[in-house]
Amino acid sequence: MDLRKEQQNLRVQKWVATLSVIILAIKFIAYYTTHSVAILTDALESIVNVAAGFIGLYSLYIAAKPRDFDHPYGHGKAEFISSAIEGTLISSAGAIILYKAVQNLINPVQLHKLDVGIWLVTSTAAANYIIGYFCLATGKKNNSLALIASGRHLQSDTLSTVGIVGGLLLLLFTKLKWIDSLVAILFGTIIIITGYKILRRSIAGIMDEADMDILGRMVEILNANRQESWIDLHNLRVIKYGSVLHVDCHLTVPWYYNIHEAHREIDHLGSLIRKEFGESLELFVHSDGCLPFSCRICKKTNCPERKNNFEKEMKWTLENISRNKKHELA
Repeated sequence: MDLRKEQQNLRVQKWVATLSVIILAIKFIAYYTTHSVAILTDALESIVNVAAGFIGLYSLYIAAKPRDFDHPYGHGKAEFISSAIEGTLISSAGAIILYKAVQNLINPVQLHKLDVGIWLVTSTAAANYIIGYFCLATGKKNNSLALIASGRHLQSDTLSTVGIVGGLLLLLFTKLKWIDSLVAILFGTIIIITGYKILRRSIAGIMDEADMDILGRMVEILNANRQESWIDLHNLRVIKYGSVLHVDCHLTVPWYYNIHEAHREIDHLGSLIRKEFGESLELFVHSDGCLPFSCRICKKTNCPERKNNFEKEMKWTLENISRNKKHELA
């Protein structure tokens, strides 16, 4: 675990939690000034921002703890749990917004000082975008799902706020009250979809679902930097715990290599993966000795134990590299 990255994630999330409280206050001031249900939509989502900000802060505090006897793989899974809670809260806020919007469409209320409300809400959109940008940048750099979820949520909040401001400007000039409810219904639906996506990704992490993006990049790198002594690679699996990647696989090397020679190939494989994915990596490689049928896919020159001629290189793909079986030609 890279404690420096974990501490950086924690600092960024502290700023997110603090600023989300200020933004929430500004949005509720705008709502009570205007009585606009569209602005209430934005304010309710900000309640979720505040709750999610503090949940994310706590999860990163837990994730930053070093591994212990009870948690030999560390505490990184806490980030998936916090993201799942955040996704649930976002979807719930979207449902409440839809209810309020339909209610207001049936029984419209008198609006006041829309121009003041527009200025207040616009200022929060700018603040959310800046905070979300730093969250996403730090989260991607440090492989933090909690920060990535917060960043995407804040930027989606920015987009919804911009849309709401556009609707309010239209309302300001046309005086058509139903526009207020229509805007709230539209962005309430968008908020529910955003919450679902965050929840879906969090559950995938909790269930250790294969990350096809990471696996795809890894396969490309391994194919591009394949060594002559790497006769075969199979049973590749990647599990993410917070900012740490756990990678395990089976590497087939010439059967006559001694322990030191096989370990040298494993070290080379590990350094290759770390160069691309960072130092927060745990690599578990089982070295297999080649068998006579391996000769047909082995390009090693001057092999003193070759039993069959080389016929064809086996290109590693997402499908065949994940199988728990040595590759051989049909």
